[in-house]
Amino acid sequence: MKLDLRNGYNNVRIKDGNQWKAAFKTNKGLFEPTVMFFRLSNSLATFQAFINDILSDFIDEGWCVVYMDDILLFSKDLAEHQEWTEQLMRRLKKHNLFLKPEKCEFEVTEVVFLGMVICPGYIAMDPVKLTGIADWEPPQTVKEVRAFLGFGNFYRKFIGRYAHLTRPLNDLLQKNQKFDWTIQCQIAFDLLKAKFLSEPILVMPDASKPFVIEADTSKWATGAVLKQKGTDGEWHPCSYLSKSLSPTERNYEIYD
Repeated sequence: MKLDLRNGYNNVRIKDGNQWKAAFKTNKGLFEPTVMFFRLSNSLATFQAFINDILSDFIDEGWCVVYMDDILLFSKDLAEHQEWTEQLMRRLKKHNLFLKPEKCEFEVTEVVFLGMVICPGYIAMDPVKLTGIADWEPPQTVKEVRAFLGFGNFYRKFIGRYAHLTRPLNDLLQKNQKFDWTIQCQIAFDLLKAKFLSEPILVMPDASKPFVIEADTSKWATGAVLKQKGTDGEWHPCSYLSKSLSPTERNYEIYD
């Protein structure tokens, strides 16, 4: 189940006497808000702490995840799900927090949350975010390279050896580096697009079953994959991890 809170930041009142700190100029003079709004320097952290405090026991019990105004509830069976839904609704009502019905999804087995499609047993990339990948043209500027890598970094845990694959593109971001789209850059760009379009999935880890970690290091990057055996007897990835090595780290022996 996914819930979306109505009014977001506006649910947090500004302490009396502090309204002037958030004042802004209008054509009719200064406006002093009585509730928190978007783009204050501490709005994000304050609101996250606010909602975490209200739902802290549910979060600690492990059946509720909260990111800003998005709330995710998950359970093993319908009866448990309905019981927790009622508890959650009562808690929100107690604190005068309301929902946007058109953005809520109840009693579903698949949900899109923070750019991920969460299904029974696995997670996948949001296909909506992948729609433009096939037509993404090769970058012509450093800014366009950053945009492509920004998208890629969001989903990097789905791609093995990501840091190694992106090295030619990351090199273009170095200070005082002349922009030169080489064959290596094009190969890396095309390979990354192909990997995203293959729509890889990651299995949900089961703490009651054994894991396997496979690690590898090259001159430029290090990486690892966490795997778990499925019901088909095959080992499937739970998550990939990779990191580019700094010039100092490249001098280390691999076993260091």
